[in-house]
Amino acid sequence: MLKKIVALSLIIVLLGAASGCQTAEPDAPQNQLPAETTIPPTAALPAATAEIAAPPDATATVQATATSEPTAVQEVGDQAYTSTPPPTATPTETPIPVNPLNSVTLEPVLQGVFAQPLYLTHAGDERLFVVEQSGVIRVVEQGQLLDTPFLDIRDRTGSSQLEQGLLGLAFHPDYASNGAFFVNYTDKSGNTHISRFMVSQDDANLADPDSETVLLTYQQPYPNHNGGQVAFGPDGYLYIGAGDGGSANDPLHNGQNPTTILGSLLRLDVNQLNETYLIPATNPFVGSDEGLNEIWAWGLRNPWRFSFDRLTGDLYIADVGQNLWEEVNFQSADSQGGENYGWNIMEGTHCFASDPCDSTGLVPPIFEYSHGEGCSITGGYVYRGSEFPELYGNYFVADYCQGTIWRLVATESGEWASAVVHDSPYVISSFGEDAAGELYILDHTGGSLYRIVP
Repeated sequence: MLKKIVALSLIIVLLGAASGCQTAEPDAPQNQLPAETTIPPTAALPAATAEIAAPPDATATVQATATSEPTAVQEVGDQAYTSTPPPTATPTETPIPVNPLNSVTLEPVLQGVFAQPLYLTHAGDERLFVVEQSGVIRVVEQGQLLDTPFLDIRDRTGSSQLEQGLLGLAFHPDYASNGAFFVNYTDKSGNTHISRFMVSQDDANLADPDSETVLLTYQQPYPNHNGGQVAFGPDGYLYIGAGDGGSANDPLHNGQNPTTILGSLLRLDVNQLNETYLIPATNPFVGSDEGLNEIWAWGLRNPWRFSFDRLTGDLYIADVGQNLWEEVNFQSADSQGGENYGWNIMEGTHCFASDPCDSTGLVPPIFEYSHGEGCSITGGYVYRGSEFPELYGNYFVADYCQGTIWRLVATESGEWASAVVHDSPYVISSFGEDAAGELYILDHTGGSLYRIVP
């Protein structure tokens, strides 16, 4: 208990407001919605246009043209463009054995060696890549932390606030052959950059910091709620989590505004490495003026870690709450996109802005917990490794402040069953998954890495 009190005190005193605490978040400014909040998504691109990419076995007939106007992307145009079909996920028809867990253990891997670690992932091999908030990516090889960072972009990363910094990392599915990876970071002005980098041709453990190609930039009106996750889906497209822009209570009304990037999950085709990005033709707002072409889903407050089940292709999105409730949202692999997860009409399954409220068309979460149990959710993964069969099929999620870890499993009735499986003393900033499907957690303030074991 003492460790938890100390950890929580560090969060409040040293790092500022936790994402879910209204009283600690800055007040909204008195001026009206700034012009740049409705972001022209392609205005910052080096290329003149962001075209619509065709889905597999189809030809797109629309394109999105960049504009300097602060409006949604234009979608008119009759020039056909066909992209290379990305890999397609095939949901399994085999019954999936699931053993609802009662407990797990955290096995130390490396302790006290990282500086504010925020994320862990892999590049398709046995190495682990750990993202440090200041703008550094470290390599763990055969259980040892390499002395030289894989990437150091502290010269362009702004991390003075709790929710700023180098926030996400995703290696291209064809990284072994093309050497491309993608990051999400906030710059010295606090604005978001989605960028592509390349690995060095001479050293597999060293990236080229001068190889940056900025794919997308957008302004953050406040220093919090930056989201930050980037991940490739089973469809081969890059998904990006964007928070609602910050402050408290969504004062700029971005959560329910699909004509802004903020408060959304984006889906981009980045498979043409001579381009910045293309718009998948199957994105839900393509051909409509009701939302940006880049958006896949919306109604999010601050998605802090989302993941795809590597077996089924299902998507889990953990969204940080405001005053009372933290939540996990679910999207099945056969979704056509366009889900509205409710913020700021709802917080979890509860009316937020007014009570009663109209929840028509909103997708409720599969799991929520109150601020009596924690303060800020950290999303995880479904275990699909082979080393610990008893973990198989369980989705793990944690609270950043309390260190509590839950598991979720779907029941035969279609409902979701949850249970606390570990009460840790750590400030859990992220889960991670290696190439074999084994799972890890990172301790933000302790700078440590642990593996989840039975």
